[in-house]
Amino acid sequence: MFLFYAMPIIFVLGIIMIALEDVVHINKAATAVGMSILLWLICLLDAAGLFALHTPEYMENFIAGFPKFAALSPAGQAYRYVEVALVEALGDVSTTLFFVLASMAIVEVLDSHGAFSVITKSIKSKGKRRLAWTFGTLTFVLSALLGNLATVIVMVAVLRKLIADKSDRMIYACLTILTANAGGSWSPIGDVTTLLLWTGGNLTVTHQVSHLILSSALYATIACTIVSLMFPKGSNIQDVVLEKSHLPEYITHKYQTTLLLIGLSSLAMVPVFQSLFNLPPFMGVLLGLVILWVITDIKAHKSHDSASRKLLVSNLFSKLDISTVLFFLGILMSVHTLKTVGFLSELSMGLNKLIADPNIISLLLGVCSSFLDNVALVAASMGMYPIAEAGPFMTDGTFWTFLAYCAVTGGSLLIIGSASGVTVMGMEKISFVYYLKKFSWIALLSYAAGAVVYLLLF
Repeated sequence: MFLFYAMPIIFVLGIIMIALEDVVHINKAATAVGMSILLWLICLLDAAGLFALHTPEYMENFIAGFPKFAALSPAGQAYRYVEVALVEALGDVSTTLFFVLASMAIVEVLDSHGAFSVITKSIKSKGKRRLAWTFGTLTFVLSALLGNLATVIVMVAVLRKLIADKSDRMIYACLTILTANAGGSWSPIGDVTTLLLWTGGNLTVTHQVSHLILSSALYATIACTIVSLMFPKGSNIQDVVLEKSHLPEYITHKYQTTLLLIGLSSLAMVPVFQSLFNLPPFMGVLLGLVILWVITDIKAHKSHDSASRKLLVSNLFSKLDISTVLFFLGILMSVHTLKTVGFLSELSMGLNKLIADPNIISLLLGVCSSFLDNVALVAASMGMYPIAEAGPFMTDGTFWTFLAYCAVTGGSLLIIGSASGVTVMGMEKISFVYYLKKFSWIALLSYAAGAVVYLLLF
């Protein structure tokens, strides 16, 4: 009994430590991975005791599928079940991790070859208010293709090349958090949480896009409108002296444009490949990476410039943020542990008794995602509420659709509430209090407006 209820306590304490990463000075990836190992260790050491209290409903089917396990003692059967559950959980989580890793690799290839300078050069406006709309719209669109985390990294890099004033750049950077999360909510590949819902069979591409794009667009519109009014009318940005490019001569503007189009197209085609050929999303994005890999490596090997060797994709892998991938591994594997021992199903039954309306549950989870990791919340929700045949919890049901919007955009309420917010916070050294005073109320207003539109329409 003690270990069963100790597991969620360990999970909650781990999430709190992740949220307070800057205070405890322990990398969130280390916390997440350590938490998952501890939870699975408890599960393996006392499987019989845990399942004596809460026997999984599919335990009998598991034993029937492996006749040789029927002769084992109850403790032996429980241990074997946990072993198989661990392997299955790792396989399920790996599809998400490979998708994230391949997406990060594509962004790194494009960035190293200066492909994003195509975007920088295309921005001609100097007006601060107009730039707010330009950056907000661009971030909103790109986050649906690249994912909100990759998009904010790209947009902050673009901001540094265009805007010299630190105070102005902080405002635009915070705007990218709002619009990146808004854009990520209506796309199946826009955020790790929406990716989980899509690959888990909770949402389909066409349903998510058609039902959430209006709410997400309204969110972004309100954010851009308010942020643009922070700048005096008619004010312009100062010109930035750009550093001379050290890229090899064969990397022309045309070549960069081609790479950018291939990279964006490969990500945008992932849902199409999945729909037409039933190709898993992680394989679709890996295909896009392979295409870029072949093209860029052939060009690099043909060049006589020594700098071209640094642009080989195999050399660029060292720049990938592996800690982020390990963080997702730890979080998702931890949630699978709670699902395996039956805690999430028990929690869902208790929550249903307290709150009958699934839409209210989604709204509350969205608010919670502002200080708790939204990946963990959505993964836990998927474990708590199995896909039903009908009603709000069926595939494309109202609960899952509204949860996609709330979990992603709700993370913008606080700067620590989303991976994109934490990333911008680190890149531009934005304080928690600065964001809380200037942007949390904008995020709350936008969040509420988008939610009202969804509830009125659907």
